[in-house]
Parts: sequence; C-alpha cells; structure tokens
Amino acid sequence: MRTHALHKAFGATRVLRGLDLEVARGESLVVIGGSGSGKSVLLKCILGLEIPDAGEVWLDGQPTGGRPRPAFLERFGMLFQGAALFDSLSVWQNVAFRLLRDRRPPAQARARAIEKLARVGLAPEVADLFPAQLSGGMAKRVGLARAIATDPAVIFFDEPTTGLDPIMAGVINGLIRDIVAETGATALTITHDMASVRAIADRVAMLHAGTIRWTGRAAGLDDAEDPMVQQFIHGRPEGPFTQP
Repeated sequence: MRTHALHKAFGATRVLRGLDLEVARGESLVVIGGSGSGKSVLLKCILGLEIPDAGEVWLDGQPTGGRPRPAFLERFGMLFQGAALFDSLSVWQNVAFRLLRDRRPPAQARARAIEKLARVGLAPEVADLFPAQLSGGMAKRVGLARAIATDPAVIFFDEPTTGLDPIMAGVINGLIRDIVAETGATALTITHDMASVRAIADRVAMLHAGTIRWTGRAAGLDDAEDPMVQQFIHGRPEGPFTQP
C-alpha cells in the first residue's frame, strides 16, 4: 500500500502537502507526529472518507480511486481511537457488525465474534454484554476483535492506547503485535505514544507540516540524526520542533 503526492487542504489550511508513504505487505508501520500534523487526515484519505485534492492511494499495485467502495473497504479493518462501539448493540453484534451487514447467518456471526473475543482475551460471556458495561480496556479489546473479525489484509490502528493506563496499554500493544505477526496483515498505526511505537513498529515515519520528514527502522529510531525526531521521541521541550 502506498500514497503518492497526496495533497489535502481545508479552506486556507494545507494539511497534507505532497505526502509520499509506502507500507510493505505484512509490515507494521507507525506514523508519529504532533497534534495537527495530519495523521488522522492521512488515514481518512486512504480510506476514502476524505477525498484528496491531488495525489493517489495505491493498493496491490493499483490506484484505488476507481474501485467500488464496498469492495475496497472489505480489505480493511480498523481499531478506532475511542473504540467507537455501537451502544445499542451487544458486544458480539459489535464484533460481527460487518458479517451481519453482509447477511452472514446470525449463529455463524456470533460464533466468529466469540472466537475473536477469545483471541483478545475476553471470555464468551462478554459477548452478551453491552458497551456501557465494559471498562475502557475491555472496550478497546472489543474494538480490536471487531477490527480482525473478517481477517482483513490491512489493519489501521488510530491512537490504540489513548485513555488506557500503562498496564492495559501494554496489553493492547502486545495483542496488536501478536495479531499482526500471526495474520500477516499489513498494519498502519498513528500514535504519539512512544511505548506503542517501540512495541509494535517494524518501521517508523514522522509526519510534520504535511510531509514525511523522516522514515526508518524502529530499531534505529534512537540513532536518527534528525534533531526534530530526537526532540519528539524524547519529549524535550526545547528544540526545533513546533506544533503546526
């Protein structure tokens, strides 16, 4: 999957400015950057939720612009920042939402949901609870189970540990790492949580001022020569980094 020369503006505010990014099949890429740097807009452009002003998104060597949206979106799973569960649906119905929409028999959909809940460490009885009955960590795990319910080729993780305590954040990071390794899915994560970066990334890209400023292997992040990267990853208040 890759983007080529993506541009996106909202009025006079230019968010993406010719962004080029490539994620190899089966790779876990984490995009870091400050608030307002364009991380979420990048995800929305890839998914077609925002239409780029210029540039293209490619998947499997083909531009995605002309593809029917349902067929294109079937390739993807997503863990949303706030889990984004449907309050009126039970846990298993949330996990199996896409399966039910595609008219999978309810018994089969429920069985698949319970299977995926088990994969994220939740017992079968959780399936009949409602989102209001879940802790923050449980809700995040339900969101992860939904993201993998259809065994997608590409999974997006939008700030996966936001709002979690350090222990539960570590649990979620471990689940993401293991699931990506087991399934061979391509993973694209956006976050500013450096613990998540170090736990789940094969490669890291830093987005700043609408372009990719730096990219490299996660193992070499601490050795990056870019002073802005060093300031960001170590949270130093002084340095060249400025919020857009």
